[in-house]
Amino acid sequence: VQLVESGGGLVQPGGSLKLSCKASGFNFDDWPMNWVRQAPGKGLEWVSGISWDGTNDYYATVVTGRFTISRDNRENKHTLNLEMNSLKPEDTAVYYCAAGQIGSSTKGEYSYWGQGTQVTVSS
Repeated sequence: VQLVESGGGLVQPGGSLKLSCKASGFNFDDWPMNWVRQAPGKGLEWVSGISWDGTNDYYATVVTGRFTISRDNRENKHTLNLEMNSLKPEDTAVYYCAAGQIGSSTKGEYSYWGQGTQVTVSS
């Protein structure tokens, strides 16, 4: 099983980034998927989740209206995405994709977990 995140980087406040997570080794389209982040010196924070078929999406209050989650369940894609707009310095964190029940901020409650990608929002 692999979840490989990409797309992180350094961006100025107000800017945008798109994160992607490529899944392999499990039945991706059977699983709800999530983005979870960890800011420097802080605990894990659930950011967003999407149902197995992509019909329902969910967001933490702090990112609602700024972030959009999506997924591509096609056999040759199996990708989870997070479009992040109007980024703020407080969005600085390592972002992880995770397979499992939507909404948890506890790593142990997820079945599969990626290595993370760093997002830094700074001028």
